[in-house]
Amino acid sequence: MTVISRLPGALEEEWDWQLSGACRAADSQLFFHPAGERGQAHDDRDRAAKAVCARCPVREHCLRHALATHERYGVWGGCTEEERRGILRRRRNRNRTRSRSRTR
Repeated sequence: MTVISRLPGALEEEWDWQLSGACRAADSQLFFHPAGERGQAHDDRDRAAKAVCARCPVREHCLRHALATHERYGVWGGCTEEERRGILRRRRNRNRTRSRSRTR
């Protein structure tokens, strides 16, 4: 579940980037796997979703949004759930390393 407290406010400027998303012309099911989807079908769907993201003019904004809100499901900004978790984990580790080096 998305962490609601991390979502930007109701200001239109915070959300209007979504109007330019390449995904608006695609079936939303392409970006969210059905329960139990595994193997080749899962990989093929992710690849197709990422192909849409690859041509998207707001891809970077979308990914920043998904990372900031800890979006748990779907392909956002060309990254799967697992890929986003990896990005966030690397950021946390990098921040911990920086914090430790400052306290020494």
